[in-house]
Parts: sequence; structure tokens; C-alpha cells
Amino acid sequence: MSSITDFPVSIQTSSESVPSLPCWFGEVTLISHVLKRQNVLSSIEERVRFARRRFGHYEVIDFVAVLVGYAISGERTLETFYERLQPFAKAFMALFGRDRLPARSTLSRFLAALDQPPVEALRALFLEDLVARPLEKEEQGGGLWERRRTRYVVFDIDGTRQAARQRALPCTSELPAAARRLQEVCAPGYTGRKRGEVVRTRTTILQAHTHQWLGTFSGTSGAGNGEDLGELRQAVKAISAYVKAQSVPLSQALARLDGQYGNGAIVADLVNVKRKVSHPLQQN
Repeated sequence: MSSITDFPVSIQTSSESVPSLPCWFGEVTLISHVLKRQNVLSSIEERVRFARRRFGHYEVIDFVAVLVGYAISGERTLETFYERLQPFAKAFMALFGRDRLPARSTLSRFLAALDQPPVEALRALFLEDLVARPLEKEEQGGGLWERRRTRYVVFDIDGTRQAARQRALPCTSELPAAARRLQEVCAPGYTGRKRGEVVRTRTTILQAHTHQWLGTFSGTSGAGNGEDLGELRQAVKAISAYVKAQSVPLSQALARLDGQYGNGAIVADLVNVKRKVSHPLQQN
């Protein structure tokens, strides 16, 4: 019977640091492959335009790639995401057909200068991609059936809020006005059960049965209580486009509202919007 000494093991170590591949890199690889195969990346390059001075070597698709990776990674801050990504920056950007990773400061300047038209173009492009491939019959499971066996498709329209804390600052005539980092994206508003002095609001749409995200809206900035009526109208248009692509009558689309949409004025406005969508010839 042989002992462990008959098979010596040689262990070598080195002081050189070898970063480990982030655990989320595989998921980014998979999603980028799907986006490329469905021609979503090429559509972004062709249809989403944003021109500004000193744009440098980058295009919109470069920043979209970084934001997609950041969203998938689940990292708490952009700084942490960049630290984990930096050793694999070239491989990451190659997944999206690009060769240079924008610096954090470059990304910040891009987001600060970004206006609403490119955002709307991106939103329209992703919605078109969603409805361009209707679900197969075996994938359309789920729904809400009434006594007459009529099937309804439920959509959750939810006003989500994120509160931010603000520390007290001295305010005297000798000191300049306080400048806060979140003053452009947050404002005083209804915080609900969240702890904070300022809040940011956005509206999200979820197909309740398949868990498909139809869109997210935050008005011009989403600061404070947001623009609930305008965001609700956008949500209804997205739902209408979805049920039309799925060959579902609009009368069988059921919108579930809660949170900031839980009052009679909002419901009345929703009925008016739905009537205009159902009868587009009546629009002014």
C-alpha cells in the first residue's frame, strides 16, 4: 500500500498579482452575444444619435456597453465596477465590438451632457425589439381568467422611489450657498416609508405573467415626485404596442396601479388615455 510520500507535490508561488475573472462576466458575455445576434447593437449604432463637442474617440454604443455591464454586474458603485473590470477592459469591450473602455470621468461627462432625444430613441428601440418577437403559444402561459373564461393580461405600473439622506450644513450669511451632489436628480417629495430628505421617482412597467420589462420612465430628471401623469401616458402607449404585437385585444389588458397612482384623478386620466389609444382617429 503506497503512502502519500510516494507522490510528492511541488507547489510554486509568485508575488505577481493575477486578478480573478468577475463572477458576472459570463452573464455579460451571454447577453452581449444575444444583443449582437438580434442586431440590437448595430441598430443602436445606426439609430441613436448624440452629438456634442469634444466627443473624443467614443460613440454612444461605448457608453451603452458600460451601462449594460454595470447593470448586470450588481456592483454597488460605479467605482467598484471599474476596479473589477479594469484588468479585463479590452475583452469586455470586444464583446460589444468596441476596442476602448471609456474612463469613469468620460462616462460622467457623457451622462451629464445627455439630453432626452437619445434616451427616447434607446427606449423606442428596446421596445421595438421586445414586440418584434411575439411569444409562442406555449410561452404565453399565465393570465387572469374571469367567470366567462375571458383571459386578461396583467401589467404592473409602479412608481418606485429612492430616497437620499442629506446631512445638515451650516447656513449663514458669511457662507456661500450649499452645493449638493444630488441636487440635479433629487428634490423634496413624498418619501413613503424610506428614510431621507430628498427623493427620486421613476415609473416601471412589468408584464406580470412573463416578467418582461416593458419600460422605465422618469420624466426629464425624475427629481422629487416625478411627472406621474406624463409617465402614465407613456406607460399606456408601451402596453398598447405590446398587446397589439401579441394579438391581444386592448380590452383584455389589465393595468395594476399602486403607490403614487392610487387616487381617482390618476384613474380618470388613465381612462381618457386608453380611450384615445383605442380610437386613434379621435386624437387631436
